[in-house]
Amino acid sequence: MSIRLENVGIAVRNLEETIAFFTDLGLTVLGRDEVSGSWADTAVGLDGNHARIALLATPDRLGRIELFEYIHPEALETAPTLPHEIGMHRVCFQVDDIDAALEIAAHHGCLPLRGVANYQDVYRLAYVHGPSGIILMLSEDLRADHSG
Repeated sequence: MSIRLENVGIAVRNLEETIAFFTDLGLTVLGRDEVSGSWADTAVGLDGNHARIALLATPDRLGRIELFEYIHPEALETAPTLPHEIGMHRVCFQVDDIDAALEIAAHHGCLPLRGVANYQDVYRLAYVHGPSGIILMLSEDLRADHSG
């Protein structure tokens, strides 16, 4: 049996704001749709499932996220996720310039949880609360050849 990661799905409060955030960071919208019907109810496990969705990809098209904004049932607000909570933890993107990425995030009102950390002069890392409370980790590889 073969397996590969297709995408990470994230429910969001406002689809357009979240798309703007991720496209400003460099992702590309691959497609949009509005989904509903019995197939969607079965696939997701919610009766009356109806959502607007967008699929975004990193420039190499290997990393993909699917964003969905629920029309029905009404989306449930939750407290922002903390790094030590069990369950969906974070989405990580490697960037060439973490300071530039953090400026883009700040433009969207999304700030680091604490700051930028240096891991053994190999990576600079920062956790950011993104749109809808999404925890996003930004990682900058400090090695000259970026192999590893």
